[in-house]
Amino acid sequence: MNHLPLIIKREYLTKIRNKSFIVMTFLSPLIFVGIFALVAYLSSLNNDTVRKISVLDESGLFLEDFSSTPHLQYKMLSDTNLEDAKKEAETEEVYGLLYIPKTGDLEGLSKEITFYSEDSPSLSLMGDINDMLESKVNTLKLKESGIDSETIKELHINISANQETFKGKETSKLGSGLKLAFGGAAGYLLFMFIIIYGNMIMRSVIEEKTSRVIEVIISSVKPRVLLLGKIFGTTLAGITQFVVWVVLILVLMTVVTSVFGIDPSAGSPSQQVLENSVNGGTQQILNDVMIEINNLPIANLIIMFLLFFVGGYLLYASLYASVGAAVDSETDTQQFMMPILMPLILAVYVGFFTVIDNPHGTVSQVFSYIPFTSPVVMLMRIPFGVPLWQQIVSVVILFASFIAMVWFAAKIYRVGILMYGKKPTYKEIFKWLKY
Repeated sequence: MNHLPLIIKREYLTKIRNKSFIVMTFLSPLIFVGIFALVAYLSSLNNDTVRKISVLDESGLFLEDFSSTPHLQYKMLSDTNLEDAKKEAETEEVYGLLYIPKTGDLEGLSKEITFYSEDSPSLSLMGDINDMLESKVNTLKLKESGIDSETIKELHINISANQETFKGKETSKLGSGLKLAFGGAAGYLLFMFIIIYGNMIMRSVIEEKTSRVIEVIISSVKPRVLLLGKIFGTTLAGITQFVVWVVLILVLMTVVTSVFGIDPSAGSPSQQVLENSVNGGTQQILNDVMIEINNLPIANLIIMFLLFFVGGYLLYASLYASVGAAVDSETDTQQFMMPILMPLILAVYVGFFTVIDNPHGTVSQVFSYIPFTSPVVMLMRIPFGVPLWQQIVSVVILFASFIAMVWFAAKIYRVGILMYGKKPTYKEIFKWLKY
């Protein structure tokens, strides 16, 4: 084991000095920010589009209800029929024509209103138009029945039940949303990290094996030590690259948004809601968010995130290394990748479809102890309040599984790295484990 630091250093320096590694370290943030800037720019162009809609209201019930906005303009038509209105709309190239016929009753009217357009109209636009028409028709229906709609609105009471634990701790939908966001982000980040840097370890093993450099190294270093060195060295290189990506993306995003004046949230529904509620609720929402963040067990979340992140990555990294030792090229890895990725994919599905609904249910608890799924599932459960002893047991099982997996992977590694020119089968790999 005294050679382990030297192997880690060698692997780390070899990775960070690689030209492709350096290029992708600096090019990936540029591509990411470039795509972000392009999407934001295209969104701003889309938001600048003014849609013109002609309205032919033969019923006369909605003449005062259509109000234009900077991005949506209504033109009320009169003294014309439907066919002439269609021709006029096509000639003037308006976005669409809303036809409201004259019928004998409101129920018949609701089934006869038609929107004509060249192509399929925007779903959000049609939703707004339908909501406005439905509100007006319902108001008229109440008036027709002798019921004052304004009185009904005044009598209507909204109920939002308070949430509180049996121990007196208040909870809320906002807090549950924040917990879910943290768990989902942590699980997804681990998933992507394993996919990206697990493949890096596998390719590193394949490259050394095919170049026959491994034959020289293995003469003075035990396979288990070499395997651990490659895992730790590549992991440090991955962390370095990840940190550089985060820093560069934050810097470039700041530069792009300030220099080019790009607002990524301009025109979005959330932005419009915030703009409409600047003087009446936005500050309260921000205060509620800060209160919910302060109520989260921040220290517990950070510590367990690091432990499960490191443990989960090391567990899967050892599997990737063993696959790299068993094959001669990346094309031969496909038959071995599915068994490795299936538990990870299963963990993501269990997390999003089971933990969200019942974070303390039997299924969620079982999968939070299985080492191949616990890094994702437990990270999604912790924000909802998991007893500390369960977290510790899960971490212990995870790292014990990593040690056991390294032992098994080393047995495959010590035989596989010297096998060349032959595609191994699952049967042969099982024999290697018994050597």
